[in-house]
Amino acid sequence: MNISFYKYQGTGNDFIIIDNRLQLIDKNNTKRIAELCDRRFGIGADGFILLENDKNSDFKMVYYNADGNESTMCGNGGRCITAFAKFLGIINNETEFEAIDGLHKAKIENNIVHLQMQEVADIKTFDEHLFLDTGSPHHIKLVSNIEEFDVKTNGSQIRYGALYGKAGSNVNFVEQLSESQFAVRTYERGVEDETLSCGTGVTAVALAMHHSAKTKTNEVTLKTQGGQLKVSFETTTNGYKNIWLIGPAEQVFKGELKW
Repeated sequence: MNISFYKYQGTGNDFIIIDNRLQLIDKNNTKRIAELCDRRFGIGADGFILLENDKNSDFKMVYYNADGNESTMCGNGGRCITAFAKFLGIINNETEFEAIDGLHKAKIENNIVHLQMQEVADIKTFDEHLFLDTGSPHHIKLVSNIEEFDVKTNGSQIRYGALYGKAGSNVNFVEQLSESQFAVRTYERGVEDETLSCGTGVTAVALAMHHSAKTKTNEVTLKTQGGQLKVSFETTTNGYKNIWLIGPAEQVFKGELKW
């Protein structure tokens, strides 16, 4: 069976996206999903996304890591599927959709996609790192000379280390560039390598840097290897609300795959 697919990227974080409203995809075939995400033997992507019907919102986002396993929330994937839904004519410029961590609002302004993330109340601070969950778990560590930093080696050691057990965590390395700007490089579990950008990761970094008083601004610019993202938020008595991940999402190409 031949099925149309679309390739999207958001600051270099790339995804295979399929309109699965007719339920043509066997979601238990994790081997096939992993094959398609392989950059040498498949299409190549950091993740695989299905757009499906949802009774209570405009659509549902089902997200898989490149290893073929269904995973937690993907921020850049959420921005890309919003652009895809507009391309399909499901939405205009505003939407509310269902993801694994609940409902998300999103809007498109001048080809920039704004995705509202879930509220965050719990940020754990340790001697050398911070930890929080922004739909996916994130370990955050400040480093110097980030461009020369060995993200894959250091990230995998933390991801597979004793701190997080079998489930592991995404790992973000951060260097402050100014009062409101930070450089971020992320090791993503499920990809098991550095990705050019991670939406839930930069969201976590922005909140963690504000929480640790590295910045006082409520809109933070995050420079990733794949481009620039912004995160805006409001503080509450015990955390953060009205959190928005802001950046571009682009359709790269369309093709057909055999399922």
